[in-house]
Amino acid sequence: MRKGIDGLATLIQDSFELDPYSDSIFLFSGWSKDRYKCLYFDGDGFAMLYKRLDNGKLQWPKDENEVRKLSQQELRWLLEGLSLQQPKAITKSTKGIF
Repeated sequence: MRKGIDGLATLIQDSFELDPYSDSIFLFSGWSKDRYKCLYFDGDGFAMLYKRLDNGKLQWPKDENEVRKLSQQELRWLLEGLSLQQPKAITKSTKGIF
């Protein structure tokens, strides 16, 4: 959690081979999982949000090197302290043929 904007953008680009300038939000969590950083490019510069939770911890994925694409709902679950796998959640259906 020591990296700033430039360090995180370099990590995104070099380690994960992703474009930090894309229309994406990149999240990073520390070991204790009670804080996270969010990096976003809004068109004219980078914005970074740092949040430390007072109560509770994030249910962050176990593999620290894993990159995941999250839906808006999964992002909300993650930032609310819930697991990304919600077995009782209603999943989106596929288009059927009538």
